[in-house]
Amino acid sequence: MANLADPIDSRESPRAGQWHALTASFLGWTLDAFDFFVLVFLVDTLTVQFHVSADKIVFTTFATLAMRPVGAVVFGLAADRYGRRKPLMANVIFFSVIELLCGFAPTYGAFLALRSLYGIGMGGEWGVGASLAMENAPRRLRGVLSGILQSGYSIGYLLAAVAARFVLPLSPVWGWRAMFWIGGIPALLALYIRSKVPESEAWKQHRAPTTSAILREVQGQWKGFAYLVLLMTLMMFMSHGTQDLYPHFLKSVHHFPSSTVSYIAIFYNVGAVLGAVVFGHLSEAIGRRRTMIAALILSLAIIPVWAFGGKLVTLAVGAFVMQVGVQGAWGIIPAHLNELAPDAARGLIPGFAYQLGILFAAPVNIIEFWLSRKIGYAWALASFEVINIVLLIITVSAGKENKGRSFVGQIAGSATPKEAALDG
Repeated sequence: MANLADPIDSRESPRAGQWHALTASFLGWTLDAFDFFVLVFLVDTLTVQFHVSADKIVFTTFATLAMRPVGAVVFGLAADRYGRRKPLMANVIFFSVIELLCGFAPTYGAFLALRSLYGIGMGGEWGVGASLAMENAPRRLRGVLSGILQSGYSIGYLLAAVAARFVLPLSPVWGWRAMFWIGGIPALLALYIRSKVPESEAWKQHRAPTTSAILREVQGQWKGFAYLVLLMTLMMFMSHGTQDLYPHFLKSVHHFPSSTVSYIAIFYNVGAVLGAVVFGHLSEAIGRRRTMIAALILSLAIIPVWAFGGKLVTLAVGAFVMQVGVQGAWGIIPAHLNELAPDAARGLIPGFAYQLGILFAAPVNIIEFWLSRKIGYAWALASFEVINIVLLIITVSAGKENKGRSFVGQIAGSATPKEAALDG
């Protein structure tokens, strides 16, 4: 790992370093999300290839989500102990290699094992990348940059939809494997991080002396941490509950061809990106919690159109507006969680809370799929999300926020010139 720590060009300005940090974190999350959502478009294809039921393919998404907390702990502790850059590089290489191997899986058992390992890589990326990006972001731009960072998730989904439209049809036998082989490309991002991304000044200031000190910090913040886990669980129920099975819903209920479903997914992910950036920016004016609640109300209001629309155009518009609201609320999360986290454990706590939320919400696809057989697909999606979003609004209202909190310049009581430059 020593070679990965080679210093970057010291002639670059702190402001350039800010943008490199945001770019690296954004690309890491985008490519990670692409690797996850590839599977969403392959449920029917993989049932044929591996000679298993759709339930078993859906279960692989559960395995991926359930393993993400392991990655959050491993890479989050490393980020707080050894810096943000090296763990982020190691993480990107890890999940890229596993995704590449998924394309060579000979059996369902091997595929399930690889998707579980992939969950470890996916679980580590967000926490490390978000702490690196938010610690480098100027406070006055933290909200909108938070939205841009989180929108990488939706752009990854959009790219997966594009791949499903144009790569998958190339070959009925090898097309699905090529979808995963593309996922090996992100490993090249490690070279960019190594050469361009500076280490976080906030981490240098607040670095914990030992791993035990980091864990003691988490223990001392257990009430706030428990709240973040609850918040993230409900947020995951909302995002995965409105995205993961929606392409399958459009195919099985409305009998749209795969090409049409891909176009709809591209369209509603454009809405997701728009929502993340717009609501992230709005959070600087009216606060993190108020903005999240506004986005949640928008999603709640559009559910009848999103789930029960009868025509292609109606469903597409409903899905677009739904994701504006869903990812509008999500766009605030990177800034919000990092502002609530203690300085010495900012690499671990936001990411671990995020991924524990995934663990507890991991059965969402299985639950919705089971409900669809009892009360119908549309009612399953709609009823689940109405209850969840109402609970989420209550939870956000009961929480707190530290909007605009400074991450640097606190030890000596005032910021150094370099730290002032980093704060914009």
